[in-house]
Amino acid sequence: MEEQVKSLRRRYSGHAWTPVSVGCSGALVYRLDGVTDLYVKVGNLTNNRDSGADLGAGAERMRWLAKVGIPTAEVVDFEISDDCAWLITTAVPGRSAAEHWPADKRPNVIDALADFTLTLHSLRIEDCPFERSLAVTMPAAAHAVGQHLVGADRLDPAYEGWTPQQLLEEAHATLPGFEDLAVCHGDLCLPNVLLDPDTLMVTGLIDVGRLGRADRYSDLALATRSIAGGQNPQYGVHHADRYLTRYGIEQADTARVTFYRLLDQFF
Repeated sequence: MEEQVKSLRRRYSGHAWTPVSVGCSGALVYRLDGVTDLYVKVGNLTNNRDSGADLGAGAERMRWLAKVGIPTAEVVDFEISDDCAWLITTAVPGRSAAEHWPADKRPNVIDALADFTLTLHSLRIEDCPFERSLAVTMPAAAHAVGQHLVGADRLDPAYEGWTPQQLLEEAHATLPGFEDLAVCHGDLCLPNVLLDPDTLMVTGLIDVGRLGRADRYSDLALATRSIAGGQNPQYGVHHADRYLTRYGIEQADTARVTFYRLLDQFF
């Protein structure tokens, strides 16, 4: 990957390159500041297009989102070499929901996130060509275990000390009996949603490689974990409750919340 980065640096030598270390999914990520601000991702090839790390899968989803009116980055270039792939996109304007916001604006940030989640989930699932239901994600989880892709260093605290096989057995034991399918982001956390700092309207989604038809709780579980999980002290449980209420849920299905947070450990 390093050689490809050097080649891309020469191609985009008129831009200022800044490494990005948040939400990179194993890829090398850079922000390129210039006449047009860009992002470059360079990643290893993968045979698991359901992991979210496949740059080609991400490019396909960005192009589809643009067609259905959901703001995201524009694909500038995508190429594959013998040992890696690289994706170049425009920069989505706005500030991440995970960045520091004044206390009086935080409820509005949460409301905007809930409203946009509902907009995404209201898309016609018949029009979505990407499948992320349990028929896809459970075999993908088993693949991740079999290929030793589940790292103990990135498990949620609730699963600290668990082996990948124990996680998989628990997922099978707690598998929901039904799915309420919607078009879901698949990794709906605060860093992946950007907002206009003045209007507090969502300006776009990023890291969309796991987008597809899935149970809406796959988004709701990860969004509420991101809001109330303690990694971002400006938010808390009451903000997560506000998010669900704004979305239209007064009482969350805790079993499905727990399951989809467990399933996320494999990706």
